[in-house]
Amino acid sequence: MFIFIALIFIIVISFIAYTIISGLIQWKRNNDQARLSVLAKVVTKRTDTRSESTWYYATFEVESGDRMEFGLSGKEFGTIAEGDVGTLQFQGTRYLGFERMA
Repeated sequence: MFIFIALIFIIVISFIAYTIISGLIQWKRNNDQARLSVLAKVVTKRTDTRSESTWYYATFEVESGDRMEFGLSGKEFGTIAEGDVGTLQFQGTRYLGFERMA
């Protein structure tokens, strides 16, 4: 019985350590990337709701035809609409902002 509990404990601690290390690696990669500002169009928006929490996402298409999806705050999500064109600012996989063109 003790071995089973120890094994579960080791698995849980390993998962937590993996999650933290992966996050730190992604944070470092983003910091090493240049901050870019590109012309982009909002092509889709979506939400992901899980147990009383909602995450907001928008997919942007840049001039080259590439698409990138970023997580946004609820406020930012509410201020953009599909079809909006403007300047997308990002750094690696980190969303920095979107400014619509008039």
